[in-house]
Amino acid sequence: MAKGQTAMISTKAAASKIVWIRDQKVILDSDLAGLYDVTTSRLNEQVKRNIERFPADFMFQLTKDEFDNLKSQFATSSSGWGGRRKLPYAFTEHGVIMAASVLNSEKAVQASVFVVRAFVQMRQMLMPYKEIILKMDLLEGKLQSHDKQIVAIIEAIKMLMPPPEPEPREPFGFRSRKKRQD
Repeated sequence: MAKGQTAMISTKAAASKIVWIRDQKVILDSDLAGLYDVTTSRLNEQVKRNIERFPADFMFQLTKDEFDNLKSQFATSSSGWGGRRKLPYAFTEHGVIMAASVLNSEKAVQASVFVVRAFVQMRQMLMPYKEIILKMDLLEGKLQSHDKQIVAIIEAIKMLMPPPEPEPREPFGFRSRKKRQD
């Protein structure tokens, strides 16, 4: 297999691990550990030893609700016997690079290149959609502005129109059913 093909397969493998959490593209610690060919506990151990390198925009821990939601989406193992006992960490693109540096292994450095490429590839794929969303937001703002203007015009026209004539009333009083003959 050619060198470029290997990179593409690795980039695809890395891209398949990227999930959306808190409106961010992240990779969970267990998936990142698998890509870096280390255990999840080893990855998290190194992260904790170098925690100053992982600010909130590099890594965060999932809440129980977020983790439960992921379990239901991806059918991950339960937190019972044989499953996770702690809530997973999620690594952003920058956190992935930093994790490779704290692991300091050749495999981690190589894998981080593919992971970063996967993040970049996803960003490029989403770019046209961002432009469409921005244009739709702009159009929606214009429509709301036009709606207000149209309502104002209609109100002005109503004020210029003469009031409607009242409907004719039926005669008031008693009526006899028989016609009078004179």
